[in-house]
Parts: sequence; structure tokens; C-alpha cells
Amino acid sequence: MSISVRFAPSPTGNLHVGGLRTALYNYLYAKGQNGRIVLRIEDTDQSRKVDGAVNQLMSALDMMKIEFDESPKHEGDYGPYFQSQRLDIYKKHIEELVGKGLAYPCFCSSDRLDDLRKKNQALKLATQYDRHCLSLTKDEIIEKSSTSSHVIRLKVPNTNPIIFNDIVRKKIKFNAKEIDDQILLKSDGFPTYHLANVVDDYHMGITHVIRGEEWLSSTPKHILLYNAFGWDVPQFAHVPLLLNPDKSKLSKRQGDVAVEDYLKKGTLPEALINFVALLGWNPGDNREIFSLDQLISEFSLERIHMSGAVFNQEKLSWMNSQYLKNLPLHEVVGYAKPFITLDIKTDDEKFARVINFARNRVSYLNELDDEIRYFYNHNLNEHPDNKILNNASSQLLFRFWVDELSKKDKWNTILLESLISKTNDELDIKGKDLFFPMRLAIYGECKGPDIPTIYNILGHNEMISRLNSVIKG
Repeated sequence: MSISVRFAPSPTGNLHVGGLRTALYNYLYAKGQNGRIVLRIEDTDQSRKVDGAVNQLMSALDMMKIEFDESPKHEGDYGPYFQSQRLDIYKKHIEELVGKGLAYPCFCSSDRLDDLRKKNQALKLATQYDRHCLSLTKDEIIEKSSTSSHVIRLKVPNTNPIIFNDIVRKKIKFNAKEIDDQILLKSDGFPTYHLANVVDDYHMGITHVIRGEEWLSSTPKHILLYNAFGWDVPQFAHVPLLLNPDKSKLSKRQGDVAVEDYLKKGTLPEALINFVALLGWNPGDNREIFSLDQLISEFSLERIHMSGAVFNQEKLSWMNSQYLKNLPLHEVVGYAKPFITLDIKTDDEKFARVINFARNRVSYLNELDDEIRYFYNHNLNEHPDNKILNNASSQLLFRFWVDELSKKDKWNTILLESLISKTNDELDIKGKDLFFPMRLAIYGECKGPDIPTIYNILGHNEMISRLNSVIKG
């Protein structure tokens, strides 16, 4: 059997990290099984649709390097891929169910439904629809249709318990008597999530439905629809919730939840993918760093946990720092450029050297400015420690180093270390009396990188220029 999966977000805002994980798990499973993955936009709830959300969703997925075989951008044989463009398909299937007596129109007003709900709650009964409109005759339906709006409800059969095997949660059982006659078609002519989801999954050939556990309670409704149409039921896999550290459901009240939020503060896409993959899944050992190709090779639905996964910000910070340190330098330089607000060149060798230094000292790209500014801004006039630049010992030190450095066009770390020793011996300047003024003169702070590191970043000429700029007279 050829594996087919889908990611079907609603265009209600930015891509949530939980949505990213669902998309990623679908992608990893499809690619690992030589299957296909479809991106479908579930926009039947027009009241919640946000302008621009579709483009934001697809842009975020592109940034995460999750590629779809079929999508609104890559049309295949099963489009269109917006549910709002598939209304005729849903209408045809609604007519089929009504014709078979498996669905029926409901004309009940919202006031009547509210009263019914309150009465059931007062009696501590399930808040189910009472099938008031199921007894309407054809003539009554025709008469009401001319004057009142209506919805179409599924007639839930009085069947045995609904039992299915979830790949993550194993055997699941629901009592059909507790399932409401769900609305399939709303009064505005748009289908509900339940109908559109099932019809589209069937027609798009979806074999495995991998989604969040919040949809677990909807699964028996979907199975009833598959049965009503006489279609094969796909395999289900419901992945655990993402949780805050206090074990509450991950929400914006306690921090960032959108993929864009993490990208904007300088989380690398590779790190976010790696981190999110491990929220509810592990390879069976202690490994934590995975490339996307490694995840595809290792991933299995059977190793997804049932318990909720805590979104640990400190762990993400650590993981991002590991990627900053270990990705090829040219990739980090490319990621870094949009985050630099300093008025500097970002396309020369010095910038690459600066980033190679700074990437070992930050956790996120938006921290780079503070780490690299010293290599570009050399205005020491208002520095609180600039008085140490003017004492006799410091001035002797600076002149000595300019004279020595000028004897060669290039100095390596070993030669610079020997020059430090020579300074100790010939000038008797050591320890903080050497390093504090030297760092302040060439770096801008008394504490910071070692002198060879600063030299290697600045280069020979700029090193001498900075020393000359603090020599008096």
C-alpha cells in the first residue's frame, strides 16, 4: 500500500509550533515510507479566516524545509487544495446521505438549542440534540425550507461501540449512544470540519491521519461518516499535546507559540525542527542532535509517546547554540545577516571571522549585535575605563607593540604569544597591567577574547591602527 498523509491547517493565524510538529511528523513518516504528503487548507470556517494567514503558513513551512508533493502551490490530481473551493463536492455527498436517510435537515433556532442545552445540563444529561427535526415530513421540510435557514445533521446509528486501533494509543473505544447528531452542513452552505475532513481525506487518497490528540474525540464521528459512505477507514495516529513547564496546555499566555516568533529572535530552522521532533518522540537512545535526513531515516509512529511533551525553552536555547557552533560557517553567516542592525559590511572576510567568533558565545542570532559591535565600533572617548589608556605604562606598552607588530606583515597565534612573553621580560608589564589596557585599546573592553583571537579577527593593519589611535603625542 502506498502511504499518503496530509497536513491540513486552518488559516486563522501564524503557524503554531504544535502545528509545525504535526506537519513534521507527517512529513517524516511520508518520506521515510516513500509516500506522499499533501498540504490542504481547511478554510470552511470563514468567520475565523485571517487575511494573509495562508501565505504566512506556507512561508513558515518553506523556512522549515518541509516540502509537499501536492499543495496550493504544487497542484496535483486531487485539487483544489482549499476547502472553500470544493463546496460542490461536499454538497454532492450531503445529498447522497440525505437521500439514503443517513442525514436530515434541522431547522431549530439557536434559542431552542440553547434552551435544550440548559435543560440537559440542569438534569446532568449529555448536551445532545434531541432529534426534534428528524420526525418532519417531506412536506414540512419543503415548507420550512422556503422560509427558514437550516443545517444538515448526521443521523447517528444506534450501533455497537465504535472501536478502532490508534497507532499511538492502541485500542480506543467510544459508545455510539454518546455521540451527538453532528452538523455536517452549516446554514451558510459551508461544510463543518467533520464532513469536509472525511470527504477530502477519502478523495485525496489519505491512508494515515496523523494529528493532535485534541481531535481524538472527533474520530468516532469521522468513522461513522466513513461507514455511511461505505469507504475504508484510514489509520489514525493521535500525537500528544505540547505542554508548558507547569503541565498546562502550551499557550501564548506563557510564552511564544508561533514558529515566526522563534525565527524572528534567531532560532535556526534546523534547530527548531530538531527540537520539535523530540517533543513526543525519541529514537530509543540518548541522541539529541539530528539532521532532517537523519530524522526521516529514524522516525516511526510507534515510538511516539502517549503523554504530553513539555516545551522546554532552555533545551531549545541549548540546541540552537549547538547548531550555531556546528553548522558550516557560510550557512551561519547567511542566517546572521538579517539580524545585524549595525552599520557594517556583511559581505567581506572580516564579517565571516567575526561571526565565526561570536557564534560560540550566543544562543540566538538576535544576540549577535552585542557580541560583534566591539570589532567595528572603536570610539573610546566616553569609556569609563579610558583613563588606563593614558598612564605611562600603557603608553609604553602600546608603542612597544606597534613597533614589534610592524616588523612582520602577519602574525600567528604562536608569534603573538611569544610577543606577550617578550613584553613581560623587556617591559616588566604583566597580568592585568598588560591585558586590560591592550584589550581596551584593540577591543573596547578590559575583559573579552584573548589578544591572538582579536588580532585574527581585526587583521594586521586594523590592529596596528587601533593601537596607534590611543597613543598620545
